[in-house]
Amino acid sequence: MSTLDDDAVASALAGLAWEREGNELVKTVKLKDFAQAMRFVNAVAEAAEAANHHPDISISWNTVRLQLSTHSAGGITQKDLDLARRIDGLG
Repeated sequence: MSTLDDDAVASALAGLAWEREGNELVKTVKLKDFAQAMRFVNAVAEAAEAANHHPDISISWNTVRLQLSTHSAGGITQKDLDLARRIDGLG
């Protein structure tokens, strides 16, 4: 899988609740409490398993930070955008 060019990433990000940091898509979600953060992370894990594509996840009490990149390709690919859209749909 090949990486997307800067224009393709920028265009896709216009419709997503994610930001670009270098070769990664990044999203930070603040939730009510730790239990809600863990429920969200579990939902992300299910989506990631279904997509066979896994974000890096950091959890700090009520804050979850997600980082998506296709490491084998060396940057952002369509797989990252597809999973980002699916995660955004978890609401």
